[in-house]
Amino acid sequence: MNIVVDTSAVIAVIANEPQRAAILDRTISAELFAPASMHWEVGNAFSAMLRRRRITLSQAKQAVGRYQEMVFRFVDVELHRSLELSDQLGIYAYDAYVLACAQRMRCPLLTLDAKLASAAQDANVDVLEIQP
Repeated sequence: MNIVVDTSAVIAVIANEPQRAAILDRTISAELFAPASMHWEVGNAFSAMLRRRRITLSQAKQAVGRYQEMVFRFVDVELHRSLELSDQLGIYAYDAYVLACAQRMRCPLLTLDAKLASAAQDANVDVLEIQP
């Protein structure tokens, strides 16, 4: 099975959040896809945690190391399509990149972000549910 994953799912796995086991179960034999923007989103998530003093720089570096061990096929998405999705659905570009990736690859999206899941349904993208 092919699955597009977003940053919320990746962070949950890296940070050992409660949904980690369910995400790993759901993706164990899947080929994982993500938009090429994933690197910057992961970096942004950890920089936000640093700014809020939720983690130390050492912890952030360890987490990024775990991220770099994950295997994804990164997909370039059309900027025009992403802008169309952003406009139609009222979402930010980073979320539109994820949806454009799922549409391009014709596969479901795994996300923990309720707003993105709702937008995905509006964009006719199947969403894989994860129970904690």
